[in-house]
This record gives sequence, C-alpha cells and structure tokens, in this order.
Amino acid sequence: MAWIEELLKQGEKKVDELEVYSFSGTSVSADLKQRKVSLCSSSIETGLCIRTIDKGKIGASSTNDPGQWQACLDAAIAGGRLATSQEWQGLPDPVTLPAEDLAYDPSLLVEPAMAHDLLLKMLDGAAAHPEASVTSGGAGIAVGEITFANSHGIRYVSRESDVSISLEAISGQSTGYEFDHAFSRGLVNPGNVGEQAAFLASRSAGGKDIPTGEYDVILSPMAYADLLSSIFVPALSGRNVLQGRSKLAGRIGETVTAPLLSLYDDPHRKGEGGSTWFDAEGTPTKRLDFVRDGVLTAFAYDLKTAYRAGRESTGSAVRGGFAGLPAIGHHNFVVDGKRDDIFDEPAIYVNSVVGAHTANPMSGDFSVEMSNPFRVENGELAEPIRGAMLSGNFFDLQRQIVALGKESRAVGSYILPPVKMNDVRVIGQ
Repeated sequence: MAWIEELLKQGEKKVDELEVYSFSGTSVSADLKQRKVSLCSSSIETGLCIRTIDKGKIGASSTNDPGQWQACLDAAIAGGRLATSQEWQGLPDPVTLPAEDLAYDPSLLVEPAMAHDLLLKMLDGAAAHPEASVTSGGAGIAVGEITFANSHGIRYVSRESDVSISLEAISGQSTGYEFDHAFSRGLVNPGNVGEQAAFLASRSAGGKDIPTGEYDVILSPMAYADLLSSIFVPALSGRNVLQGRSKLAGRIGETVTAPLLSLYDDPHRKGEGGSTWFDAEGTPTKRLDFVRDGVLTAFAYDLKTAYRAGRESTGSAVRGGFAGLPAIGHHNFVVDGKRDDIFDEPAIYVNSVVGAHTANPMSGDFSVEMSNPFRVENGELAEPIRGAMLSGNFFDLQRQIVALGKESRAVGSYILPPVKMNDVRVIGQ
C-alpha cells in the first residue's frame, strides 16, 4: 500500500478527489488443437487505473507498470483539464465491509500440470461419442487481487480465482460446444464438458428440415443469456434510460415480463465469479431487483449517471480489466421464479444461437440462427433440426415465458435456467 498512499497524497495536492484501482494476478492456460496440446502459457499481470475529479472534470489514465504511477497520475490530471465539467457530488466514503472473499480458493494451484489435466479429462469425456472429433479446446486457471483506494479514505482489497474450460467437436457438418467455469477446481466438470460437446456434435448430424411456423420453444441457459444480454439487459441501464435509448424508460411499476419471472443482481452470492462487496467505484454493493414477479422495479446506476439523473448509485459500476473505466453493468444477473419440468410436452429445444449481437436493443427485434436445435418428445431430445432461425421481438417474448426449468447454470455473469416460451416464430426451409 505504500506507493498507493504516496500516490493519493500527491494527487490530493492537485485535484479535488481521486481514486486508484490496482490489479495483480497470475494465470496459466493451455489450448487443444484436435487432440493435442498446441499451446501452454503462463503470465503475471499487474496494472492500475487512476481517475481524478477536479471541479466536476474527470480525467483518467492507466498503466501496466505500477512503478510508473507518477506519470500515470500526471496523465490523468492532464486529461481532466481537457474534459467537460459535469454534475458531480463526490466519491464514496469508506464503510466497514466483510473481510470474506466471496469467490476465491486459496488452495488453487496456478500451474501447467493442472491445466493439462483438465484438457485430458475433457478428451476422456469426448471419447464417449467416438463418431465426433475434437477440433479445439482450452483450459485456464487464474488468481488475482484487486486493491481499491480513494482520497476519502477507502482502502478495500478483494481476492478472486477462476477455472474455465471449453471444448468444441465436429461430426460431419455438425458441431458441438460446451464450457464450464467456477472459482475452484472441484466445481468444474471437465469430463461432462467433453461428453456434452461430443454429444451435441454427433447427435446433431443428419438434422431434418422444419416448416416455418409458430412453435413452443425451450431456450437453453446459453441461448437465453445471449438474447437477454444483447436486448433486455441494456434497457435496464440508467445511462440508456437517461439518454432515451431504453424501451423500458418510464415504465417503473409496469408489467414487462411474464409474472412468473424475477430478474435481479445478487453481488453477494457466494462462489459466483461476479460476487463482490464493493463495485468498481468503491460503492458498497447490494441486491438490486430489476423485475419482481414480472413488474419493473429498478434501473442500474453508477456514480456519474446517478448524479446526472438526480439519483443514487446502485453499486452497479464494473470494469473490463484494470485499464477499463467504470461503467454500468451487473455482478451476478439472476433469473429466478417458480420451477417446473419444461420437457414434458413437445417443443423445439435450442442449445445456442448465432447472431444475437445483431439484434436491435431499442426495439427488441431479432433474427438469429439456431445452433444444435432438437425436437423435444417424451421428455427427451429427439430428432435434430437443420437450418432454422428464430425471429421476433424479445420484449414480447419475455411476456410469453410460461415456465422455467428446474436447474440453473452460470453463463458468464448470468445465472439462469432454461426457459420455455409459447408461440415463437421459427423460420425453417
């Protein structure tokens, strides 16, 4: 902390306020090319980002060499002088936070041998479907520490760890992909990842055409997360609301999804990758309910947007690495509600979608390719489907959800179950 204390001391002589976000970590990764390890690498990463505020003008600078903090501070101050003054009511003050790290395994070994073992176990799993060939895969292990400090007296430290694995397989013209991630080695299942990727590839081979029409559709957690993150979640950003770019603006208190649905950010969920006691600006985090039983109840704000809107930060600031500036996001976005058996009646199951990023987040209109789709019959995945697309308006589809599957899984920063929707437009051959 010594150099951070000196940085803050010098910065306070020149600007009204400043904050320091520092990261240090180690990682190792290994990649597969077919069934052979093609690359294994390890790295040590350090970096810091400094943000200064003076008379409402915000400046920022970052560096991957903490030893150059003086030059980084000077650059942030110089950038602030060129910025436009805005409404600003101050950085947060310190509070007493729990000392427990929410997603950190101190026993995790960041070493090539563990990454190699994860790859081998995925290959063993894929061997259950010999008709499918492994095309690529990867395993990564990382641990890191975040130090956050500001001129108001905040001195927060948080440790995190992550294990991530993935595999892709092919059978004829059909591919399959699966992944897993968790904060501890014991919580990922490489054998299942390999088996599922190979199963999807082999089972999808020889897919049949489907007529264009309206169908009951089950979206896997991965497919649902892709559409949710591209269309609905941006509409929950206070920044988009303030700028008139949210379809949900002005609709607090209205029903915006099916009544069985609740959507919330739970930053204190133990063991999840996004869990934290403080956000990227040092604001204490808390559960934020966006939608409760189908009714819109809140939007997300960081400090800058909250001050512009005359509100308070919801602790929703996140960063895309140490060089990224704070922006509105979420920590663990949870989709919840009453659970049911959603495979008990005929439907179309969609494992993933391609092209969700092309959707229109303002209107909600989308058209995406279905990846690894199947007909659902007698509670199981039956005939594979070839060359079909989903289209419609995602805001409307949120109101057409009729059931949530029993099991949730983590997909990036989302924790969600498969969902069943009625009368979804499927464009076939």
